[in-house]
Amino acid sequence: MSNDGLRREEVLAKVREHVSTELEVPLDRIDESTRFRDDLDADSLDLYELVMELEDTYGVSVPEEDAASIETVGQAVDFVAQRLGVGA
Repeated sequence: MSNDGLRREEVLAKVREHVSTELEVPLDRIDESTRFRDDLDADSLDLYELVMELEDTYGVSVPEEDAASIETVGQAVDFVAQRLGVGA
């Protein structure tokens, strides 16, 4: 995916949308501070699928040690944004 003109808020919107769909959680329950495990009851398979989606959607690689440290929606967005050099 090209990151021409892509902004962090667009990455956030896409991640929120994906999480909402995959975990069957209303979009209004998902913000940057939402914790995957504690707030959304995501299990390891859910988190693995999220990582795969991030890799496929944005063409980034998420090493296991990095994936294990991503606990919130905001951290996932920051990870992708950093890899893509996305601006605010």
